Amino acid sequence: MLAPFETLNALLQTRYSCRAFLDRPVAHSDIEKIVEAAQRVPSWCNAQPWQLILCEGAQTKILAAALTAAAKEGLQAPEIPFPESYSGKYKHRRSTCGWQLYEAVGVAKGDRAASRQQMLQNYRFFNAPQVAILTIPKELGAYAALDAGAFVTAFTLAAQALGIATIAQAAIAGMAPILRENLQIEADRDILCAVSFGYEDKHHPANAFRTKRAGVHEVLRWHKPD
Repeated sequence: MLAPFETLNALLQTRYSCRAFLDRPVAHSDIEKIVEAAQRVPSWCNAQPWQLILCEGAQTKILAAALTAAAKEGLQAPEIPFPESYSGKYKHRRSTCGWQLYEAVGVAKGDRAASRQQMLQNYRFFNAPQVAILTIPKELGAYAALDAGAFVTAFTLAAQALGIATIAQAAIAGMAPILRENLQIEADRDILCAVSFGYEDKHHPANAFRTKRAGVHEVLRWHKPD
């Protein structure tokens, strides 16, 4: 039996953003297990500001079709502003991740048509049978997003423990008007992101690469007073 740290570390090391799913739904009992486990994350004042709207089956396909059509028209209307730019190491990491994906699926540099088709897979949820749309209260601001981020992390790890693959998708939040139209989201809540999930297609090239992480020395600074 693995010790608690080794168990957690194994989940952290094996979890990845799945970009191709099998057409096999996750049982409701497993989804409820995942959500119940993720509920244990900390939040400011125990506010637990996240809410999930779950789509599956025909609902997922209808929503994916609407999002894809809007993406083709160039819609970009997030309720929480996306970054205006990436610079320095953040730009490098973002670019590296993108090129790893393109190389895996065979998108050549400069092939705009192929890169566009790959981009549109975001809005089809990468064929995931189920997707959770996360919202947070407008009144709680940035710290609600922080709390919800902890929930998303726990959701992905709990899913990984059950052999269920996931991908957190901020891109979906850029289609806020379409989501509101289809999901009847309350006016006092912001759309934060989506988490698409299901069983991975192990043979799809999009799932063949893994991103690297910065070393501890790059993110940890020991304060040494003068």
